[in-house]
Amino acid sequence: MIDQAGIMMAQGAAIASERIAGVNDNMTQPHYHNYYEIYYLEEGERYQRIQDELYMLKAGELMLFSPYIMHYSYGAQDVPFRRVILYFRRDEIDSPEIIKLLDEANGMYKPEKKESATIRWILSELLREQEDQADFHQECRRALLNLLLHHLARQRRVEEPIKAEQRERISRIIHYIHYNYAEPITLESLAEQFYISAFHLCREFKAYTNSTVIRYVNVTRIMNAQRMFLETDKNITEISRETGFSNLTHFNRVFKSVTGMTPSGYRKSHRNFEIYVGGKI
Repeated sequence: MIDQAGIMMAQGAAIASERIAGVNDNMTQPHYHNYYEIYYLEEGERYQRIQDELYMLKAGELMLFSPYIMHYSYGAQDVPFRRVILYFRRDEIDSPEIIKLLDEANGMYKPEKKESATIRWILSELLREQEDQADFHQECRRALLNLLLHHLARQRRVEEPIKAEQRERISRIIHYIHYNYAEPITLESLAEQFYISAFHLCREFKAYTNSTVIRYVNVTRIMNAQRMFLETDKNITEISRETGFSNLTHFNRVFKSVTGMTPSGYRKSHRNFEIYVGGKI
């Protein structure tokens, strides 16, 4: 599934939205953005992973993700769905209080039926303004965005994600990975630390995350490496070491398998983009 709204944001848009319907369109790895995301489910059911918590999203419900919050979604086999995503940058938010709330309120929201219909209408209007590009469409979209955020600010976040004994254990393991990705982590060491056989850990982890343990560890490390490339001037060897890779060759291979680019290519392309959007070329 191509993220057209994400492409628009990469090209410099301040607000971008998209409606997509699909079936068996599952993300294979967690990701994050340097902007906010609202994910509104119009039809179907989807699992939504945010950091180390898992939620079941149903029609009329939505997720909020702040910048740099790792997340991804997937669904049960052959279950169709339709969703609207909305991306927006911090500068488009009019209220400092709303910004503070958004940064502290990642997760799932279950608005009442009437309120959900209002939110859906605003999202549809944002899409229409994006497509029509009538006079003052940018100002109109910004006004619609802030209207939507004020409606969201009045909603209560769902405090409890899906709970079950196995899922709680996997949540603890994911939490451990997120905070210890720079340390040596193997399937066997995780199984021993959390008192589970390697076989059952593999099976439970796959069912809960739609990923293998090693793939999840590697993706977590690469996501943090990407952040370091964007936020620091550390060289590739330093970043490789600080994200848990024992040698540079392995880091280069895993980085390319996850991102489709070499580490040096990634740093160069993002630096060029920053220069471009900054108006320097």
